[in-house]
Amino acid sequence: MHRGKGLKFVGDSRVLAPSSRKPMLPKDYSEYPGKTEAFWPNFLLKEWMIGAVFLVGILCLTVAHPAPLERIADPTDTGYIPLPDWYFLFLYQLLKYSYASGPYTVIGSMVIPGLTFGGLLLAPFLDRGPERRAIRRPLATGFMLLAITSIIFLTWQSVATHDWKKAAEQGKIVAQVTIDKNNPGYQVFKQQGCINCHGENLQGGAGAPTLVGTGLKADQIAQIAQHGKGNMPPGIFKGNAEQLKQLTEFIAGLGKK
Repeated sequence: MHRGKGLKFVGDSRVLAPSSRKPMLPKDYSEYPGKTEAFWPNFLLKEWMIGAVFLVGILCLTVAHPAPLERIADPTDTGYIPLPDWYFLFLYQLLKYSYASGPYTVIGSMVIPGLTFGGLLLAPFLDRGPERRAIRRPLATGFMLLAITSIIFLTWQSVATHDWKKAAEQGKIVAQVTIDKNNPGYQVFKQQGCINCHGENLQGGAGAPTLVGTGLKADQIAQIAQHGKGNMPPGIFKGNAEQLKQLTEFIAGLGKK
């Protein structure tokens, strides 16, 4: 710039004018046939369609087979056998085996699941080949088939070996009655150790049925208390005749309107 000559502006041809900017077009993947595709909308649309099919299927199952209701949870019932949701049944079955239970519970609950799911998380880093066909990726395909087969087998075993009849008895919703714990019959019930199997509120548990609303008469209950029935062995009751009468009349009166 020289005095008296004013200012001169120099333009840079490398800077594109707003009107000459190219539109945002997806990359041309034709040079990689069958190996990759655009994330939007091709891949994402397929994912949404698969997710929608599974969502509709789950909603139909929910309508056709509602979740069953059980009685209110009782922390004093140590004999209750809980059953997890269906997607955790394979882990539930795994913990039944000797190498994954007892002193080896940590192996069954943490080590084996940790290695399995850790391997799935590391799969994209361990198998970085460009091929998308399953037959061209034997290691990844083999491990995935092994995982799916194991999950299906363990889930099936859990369903097949579960005692559904006993579980239905344990979770049965029974009539709620007010237990008079000052009643002499309840005191005998507690002294004789019946509370350990039948529960504090006589709701049942540990393989023992509920004593509320049995429909039995006092003499029938006395017969069971002395001679046993089912899982209850004979000779459990050690009290005298007066205590037996108090106990049986108390139980026979439960649940009556």
